[in-house]
Amino acid sequence: MAAKTKAKMGVKEKRRILTAYRYLAPTIIILVVLLVIPICMVIGYSFFNNVIIEKNPVFVGISNYVKILTDKSFGVAVKNTLFFVIVSVIAHMILGMTFAKVLNTVYLHNVTKALFRVIYALPWMFTASVIAILWKMMMNPSGIINYIAMMLPGITDKIDWLGSRKYALVAVTIINIWSGYPFYMVSILAGLQGVSNDLYEASAIDGANAFNQFFHITIPQLKPILVSLLMLDCVWTIQQFALIWMTTGGGPINATETISTYIYKAAFSKYQYAQASAAAVILLIVCSILAVFYVKQQKSED
Repeated sequence: MAAKTKAKMGVKEKRRILTAYRYLAPTIIILVVLLVIPICMVIGYSFFNNVIIEKNPVFVGISNYVKILTDKSFGVAVKNTLFFVIVSVIAHMILGMTFAKVLNTVYLHNVTKALFRVIYALPWMFTASVIAILWKMMMNPSGIINYIAMMLPGITDKIDWLGSRKYALVAVTIINIWSGYPFYMVSILAGLQGVSNDLYEASAIDGANAFNQFFHITIPQLKPILVSLLMLDCVWTIQQFALIWMTTGGGPINATETISTYIYKAAFSKYQYAQASAAAVILLIVCSILAVFYVKQQKSED
């Protein structure tokens, strides 16, 4: 009897597992077709010569990776990407935390908080194309930013923010900061509302000031959220393409060239699909490393 009971339980368990996989099957098939297969194809392309143009591609090993890593333009793209990512992520964190603290304060009326939430979250609601057009108009030599700058003492010349090699990368980074900080703000605000006021009241009784409360209560309580935000933002910012392409196109003279625009130009302007694939694989490896750290961090929280 015991053996029959175990056998029945084993059959039921297998049926339960098969039922679960039946529900997951459509999603798994879509992921395989649209994600796994294309990634495997790109990895394969990176080890051949110009695969799409050549009828009989030749296996060249890691020569495409050597060309990419020794290409000066790729080096410039890496430097620009590092500047773009580091400055954007730090500014996102500072602005997001600042506005979240403002919206979480008890000194503002609820109606005022609701109004500020709408205003602060507006950049997150716009598409990349709208943001690009808006900022191109404002950063035009005849735009409002130059109009305001000309009012300041010592500034007599108009600046073409997106057309100058000196200012283009900084300008694009500012645009990305403006468009991305609301995600931090909303996430941190949700975390702040989950922190118990009893902690702040108890620390105030012990003599802690606002500075001590921020670094010894707020930051530790928000640490899981902040770490997740930083990792996700790094991945998203490294892959940022639309905003840069629609504002500067990687120019002028590679001043705003990032890894994403470099890959696009290599594939669709120079038709070097194999080298573009190699650069894409390098970017994939970097993002995968960040993703592994993110998953480990999430597991440690659980």
